[in-house]
Amino acid sequence: MDLGLHVADFTWPGGASSLASDLRTIATTAEDVGFSSLSVMDHVWQIAFVGEPEQPMLEAYTALGYLAACTSRIQLVPWVTAVVYREPGLLAKMITTLDVLSSGRAVLGIGAAWNEDEAHGLGLPFPSTAERFERLEEALQICLQMWSSSEEPFDGKHYQLGRTLNSPQPVAQPHPPILIGGMGEKKTLRLVAQYAQVCNLFFMPELERKLDVLRGHCEALGRDYDEIQKTVMYPLPPSFDPDAVLADFAKLAALGITHAHSRVPAVETIKPLELIGEQLIPEAAKL
Repeated sequence: MDLGLHVADFTWPGGASSLASDLRTIATTAEDVGFSSLSVMDHVWQIAFVGEPEQPMLEAYTALGYLAACTSRIQLVPWVTAVVYREPGLLAKMITTLDVLSSGRAVLGIGAAWNEDEAHGLGLPFPSTAERFERLEEALQICLQMWSSSEEPFDGKHYQLGRTLNSPQPVAQPHPPILIGGMGEKKTLRLVAQYAQVCNLFFMPELERKLDVLRGHCEALGRDYDEIQKTVMYPLPPSFDPDAVLADFAKLAALGITHAHSRVPAVETIKPLELIGEQLIPEAAKL
């Protein structure tokens, strides 16, 4: 079991003036103690699950570019890109740039978007749910085409590209891994089965059933279910009991989960990262 660090809250004591140095210290410590991936949210306002909308939020791809320069080994993930916030041709170019400048460490985390308030607040597009999922599938097709040898036009229902030229190509081969966020059984997990290398699930009672649904989609599409890495967003408690967490990880590993991704309370103090590196990561690696 690998562990990933999700940085979702930038409300730190030093404020904006020290945010860059604080984020650098968090990233380098996470890498040094053995976290395998590092993610930030693709939101422009803070989300209700974490805090108030007025709290600090960094734009995801600018932040990931900075983190690429701060680190050398850890995977870099937007968790997850709101598909309608960027034109997919530009998005493919952004992920490619992140991948090249990080020497092959970028992951395309992407989903259909959900935060209507922030979209309307900043004038970002936010069509109907059905249209967002149509756009998500087209965006996946465009990214895969741009990460191939093809420069053919793309003529979709929502997106038209005259020439899908992408130079340079990503360092990661055959392309940066695609992680599709969400657990919707009819649309999201079908898209995972068809396009993704990684799925993003949640630690919840329905997890095993969601995996069975994904397996069914893979069988219907002729996809090898075992090719898809299963990840879980795991809610790490503020005062965690390593034995209890490892017991949960053992249950997850038995279901085929290979990666747990967590927010770390009080991450800006650094000590929790060091404790996780000492008490959790080596033991989780044995599962």
